[in-house]
Amino acid sequence: MGPILRAVRALVLLAGFYLLSLVLLAALGALDWAAFTWTPGSVAAKLFILSVVLAIPIVRGMFMLRTPKDDGPAGLPVDDTQEPRLWAAVRDIAQQVGTRAPDEIVLNGDVNAAVSEDARFLGLVGGRRRLHLGLPLMAGLSEAQLRSVLAHEMGHYGNSDTRLSAITARGRIQVVRTIAHFQERAGRTVAKEQARQETKAAKAVAKGKKAKEIDTGGAGLSYRAMAAVYTAYAKFYIRATLSGARREEFAADVAAARIAGRDATASALRELPALDAAHGFYMNAYATLGVDAGMLPPPGQVFGGVRHLLAARKDELDEMRGSLPSEPSSPYDSHPPIAERVARIEALPDDGRASEPVEPSLGLFADAERTLAAVEESVLTPEALRLRRVDWPELVHESMTVYAEQSAQGFSAVVGEVTGSDGSLTATLDAIDAGALWQIADRLPKSDEARAATGRAAREFARPRLRAGLLQLAGGEFVRQGRARWQLSWTDSATLKLPEGYEETLPAALDAAVADVPDTEPLRKLLAP
Repeated sequence: MGPILRAVRALVLLAGFYLLSLVLLAALGALDWAAFTWTPGSVAAKLFILSVVLAIPIVRGMFMLRTPKDDGPAGLPVDDTQEPRLWAAVRDIAQQVGTRAPDEIVLNGDVNAAVSEDARFLGLVGGRRRLHLGLPLMAGLSEAQLRSVLAHEMGHYGNSDTRLSAITARGRIQVVRTIAHFQERAGRTVAKEQARQETKAAKAVAKGKKAKEIDTGGAGLSYRAMAAVYTAYAKFYIRATLSGARREEFAADVAAARIAGRDATASALRELPALDAAHGFYMNAYATLGVDAGMLPPPGQVFGGVRHLLAARKDELDEMRGSLPSEPSSPYDSHPPIAERVARIEALPDDGRASEPVEPSLGLFADAERTLAAVEESVLTPEALRLRRVDWPELVHESMTVYAEQSAQGFSAVVGEVTGSDGSLTATLDAIDAGALWQIADRLPKSDEARAATGRAAREFARPRLRAGLLQLAGGEFVRQGRARWQLSWTDSATLKLPEGYEETLPAALDAAVADVPDTEPLRKLLAP
């Protein structure tokens, strides 16, 4: 479907919203005429008031024409004096696609690339173009793959997708606004009716009578009915426009393959779900690990540090690239399934560009590390920017030390309740020597099965928890003495590096401390400075 036909379809769908609104207004007017003609004056007056109340949200939805401005995610605008190579690549690709290059490039912290255009007059007149480019995306792509992504985005410009989106966005916003107006009024009516019934029930109870059950099922029914009508049209509208959006993605993929090559485009598409998963894991497990302890990685590493994870977990990522998600497409998806997109591209004839050199796309920046740090300054919140910056090994050690201490607090609290002590490791060992081990065990959280057990079975259920609590306290003591340290790993979870030889002796000492006849001496010897 060409741009003209897509524009006509978008305008027809937008006009459908106004036609639906006019039909509903006409129906309300007909209801008023019939009421005044065939019903008593008091009934007609009530129906007229109801129709006016229902007509207000319809009229508001029709004439609230202002569309909220969307500048995309926060980021750092860069011009061609700051990043000449990046701008040259974007302009070259736009020229090959046969479209006007963006007027602005904004770098952000997303695993994504997107284009927008400040089109005017419902997309009939083009406007300022903006390319949003995520640094985590660039961190995982080669230059050839990035050129494919850029060609895809320029393809959206070439196909007038960004201009026509102004029409579809207008219709979507107005339908949603109208639904929201009716839902808001329905909510207020329900709340008012509930308050009225609660007041009435309170009076009945005060008089010694039985209060009726609160029932607001009929409140706001007319508003909900009107909202349901617009919701049905909204579903039709969104399904129709998003089916077009999926076709636009396929067309942009073809443009990318033509400009950047079949293999580079297919590999870039395969990279996207793997990179998105890796980045999400990295942000949760690494980049924000120290936030609760008041720390962030060094400048530039909040977004740039994902490169360490990508390099260390190459085998896992290769497996993800080879097994693409193939979930069925929903009619409300704006993008086709990635597996289908890859299959279409890989089915294209070989263009002989499989051996292009693989260079990291961050090499397009004049100074990648400086740019990564500058984007952090633009994207992170003021609260995040005030956090202490620490290098990775120290970040992991300090953060895990704090979290391990917090984790041990539960066990210490139980020991403190039983013994009246501070719950420290020394107090715990003294309590065990005094015969309080199983009293401590009784206070620890238990499963239903453990709670029902007695005798030896109960001790076997409790032993692992006791041992784990002692291990937490012992680990914390080793760290405080400077004899153990939490170690960073990009392939696995952080681990506590114990003094040499303790990997064998510590487990035996813990087992002895929680035995049927406890012996704390081996553990005390290990803990001696």
